[in-house]
Amino acid sequence: MAKTLYKVTFLNAGRIYELYAGRVGSSALWGFTEVADLVFDVHAGVVIDPTEERLRDEFAGTRSLHLPMQSIVRIEEVEKKGQSAIRDAATGEKVVTPFPMPAKPR
Repeated sequence: MAKTLYKVTFLNAGRIYELYAGRVGSSALWGFTEVADLVFDVHAGVVIDPTEERLRDEFAGTRSLHLPMQSIVRIEEVEKKGQSAIRDAATGEKVVTPFPMPAKPR
C-alpha cells in the first residue's frame, strides 16, 4: 500500500506556497489545519533546486504547521511528489532568489 501524500497550497505574506506533506488534518487549535510530515527532495547530486532548498531551510526542524483555514487555497491528495514552489500571489510567477552576481569593479 502506497503512503498517502498531500500537496498543500497556502497563502503566506503575499506569496503562495506549495508544499508536500504526509499528514493533513484538523488542528487542536480552533480554525487551523495541521500539516505535518513535510516532504522535501534529498539531492545527492550537483544540481540543486533553489526553491526546494529555500523551503527546506525555512521549515527546518518544523514538526507540524498549523495554518489558518482561510489561508489554505487547496489540499490535493497526489500519487507522487512534484516540485515545491513559492509563487507571487498577485502574478503567479515563481519567486526564486537569483544567484548573487559579483559586484562590478570601480
